[in-house]
Amino acid sequence: MRIGLIDVDGHNFPNLPLMKLSAWHKAQGDSVEFYFPFTQYDYDRVYMSKVFTFTPDYEHHVHAKEVRKGGTGYYYPDGGLELPDEVEHIYPDYSLYGITDTAYGFLTRGCPRGCDFCIVKDKEGRRSRKIADLSEFWNGQTNVELCDPNMFACPDWSDLAGQLIESRATIDFNQGVDVRIMTEEKADHIRRMKVKRIHFAFDRYEDLNLVVPKLKMFKEVTNWSRQKVTVYVLVNYNTTLEQDLERVYTIRDIGFTPYIMIYNKWETRQGDDVRK
Repeated sequence: MRIGLIDVDGHNFPNLPLMKLSAWHKAQGDSVEFYFPFTQYDYDRVYMSKVFTFTPDYEHHVHAKEVRKGGTGYYYPDGGLELPDEVEHIYPDYSLYGITDTAYGFLTRGCPRGCDFCIVKDKEGRRSRKIADLSEFWNGQTNVELCDPNMFACPDWSDLAGQLIESRATIDFNQGVDVRIMTEEKADHIRRMKVKRIHFAFDRYEDLNLVVPKLKMFKEVTNWSRQKVTVYVLVNYNTTLEQDLERVYTIRDIGFTPYIMIYNKWETRQGDDVRK
């Protein structure tokens, strides 16, 4: 079969489902490539993957005998096509994006928090659970980029953290780690990793008295500074400008880097009040 792939969101971040589909089809002897619209032939099948709900859909006609669409961007909140287990748990084809030194993946899925502004509760469930070992998507690469929504809420967090420590790879936690459940034991496990950067989430102003002591404890255990620790600050949801600034200044005073995350940024027109 001739397989075409369309990364509807663009190529700013590698699309993990497409890399897995590529690996599976190549293992079946199929030819796989990114879809080329100005072709003389039809593809046997084209997969279109869209992660973000706000990404515009692919606007051109797709020349293929069969087209399959998948991803949160197409089917949230009603669900939709999911990868079969044999594809979901295959080692990704990193060559699709020319990636040689970084591994991307999830060790866990789900989050017990159920925040109104987050889609994880609907998409993955309100329980953090282990779905893979590191070896499923890592094979000695220098860097590991983790996309887990709340790994340290998983009962298996210690085992998974141990795998990351033993890998000696440089770890980037690219999602907002839940600092509210951080303990000295968890902080010590993170300290023993070769971490490039960790991101914590400070989404709710009402958690101020819980989050601040946890951030200070993490700093004491790790002795890390703003170069390694970023704290996401959710704005444009249910806070005032004064509350946003208080969180920003507090994070800065602790010695970490605040990063503003604008809720529904794509719907906020220039000049709008982002605190609405």
